[in-house]
Amino acid sequence: MTTMDTLGMTSRWVAAARARESTRPDRLFDDPLAGALAGDEGRALLAEMERLSMAGTHGSPHFAVRTRFFDDALLGAARAGTHQIVLLAAGMDARAFRLDWPPGTTVFEVERGDVLGYKEGVLAASHATPRARRVLVTADLREDWATALRSAGHEAARPTAFLVEGLLPYLPNEAAAFAIFSTAASMAAPGSSIAMDIIGDSFLRSPMVKAHLDALAAKGVPWHFGSDEPEALLAGAGWRDARVRSFGEDGASYGRWPFPVAPRGMPGFPHSFLVVAQRRGESGDPL
Repeated sequence: MTTMDTLGMTSRWVAAARARESTRPDRLFDDPLAGALAGDEGRALLAEMERLSMAGTHGSPHFAVRTRFFDDALLGAARAGTHQIVLLAAGMDARAFRLDWPPGTTVFEVERGDVLGYKEGVLAASHATPRARRVLVTADLREDWATALRSAGHEAARPTAFLVEGLLPYLPNEAAAFAIFSTAASMAAPGSSIAMDIIGDSFLRSPMVKAHLDALAAKGVPWHFGSDEPEALLAGAGWRDARVRSFGEDGASYGRWPFPVAPRGMPGFPHSFLVVAQRRGESGDPL
C-alpha cells in the first residue's frame, strides 16, 4: 500500500476521530469508511495527540463539530443548486461516499499523489461506491492546482462550493493562504462559496495549547499560520459576507461543546473559527 509523509498522516488522525464519532449513539454524522482510512497508525496518532490536549483523551468534540459544520455547509450549497464541490487538500475525506448528494453533483478531490494513492487502496479494498460523481485531481496546492482542476473538468462558469478543511495551520504564512483563496476566487462563478476552518494567531501564542503545538512540531508538522480576522483575509481575496463562528457558538456547537466560549480578542485564549463566505457578482448579489 502507498505510504505517505507526516503531513499526509495528519489526515488519518482526523479519520480516526471521525470513526470514533460514528460509533456514538448521539453521533453528529456517520462515516463508515473512516475506520479503514485511519488504520492503526491514525488511531495511534489520535490517542497520542489527545493525551497532550487540554481536553484529555476522548474529551474534545473538535473534529466532530468541524465535520458536521462543513457537512451542513456543503449539502446546503448543493441543495441550493451548486453542483460542483471542490475539496482542497481532501485527505481522507469520505463525503463523496457518505452524504446524500443531489443528482448531478460532482465532487472534486484535490490532493497530493501519495495521499490519494493510500486512500484509493483503502477504498478499493472496502468496495466503496460514491454517491456523487467523484473526480480525483492530483495536485499540490503549493503549485498550479488550478490548471489541474480545470483539466479534470471543473467549469469556472458554474457556481462551486470550495472546502479548505484542516489545512491552513500547516501553511507557512498568510501569503500562502491568500494564494489559495484568491486562486479559488478566480475559478468561482457568482453564487459560489468557500468554507474553511482557521485558528487565530492568538492560538499560536496561547500557553493553554503549548503542549499540543510542541507535539506537532516534534513530529515535523508544526503549525505556523493563523488569523484572528478571517473576514478581512477572505475579503482581500475576493470572498464576501463571511459567516464566522467560534467553536461552541450557536451553529458551531450541536450541543456537544463542553468548553467556555471566549469573546474574540480575549488575550491568552486559543481562538479558532469555522467560516463560510460568498463569491458575489458585479452587482454585489449572488446569482
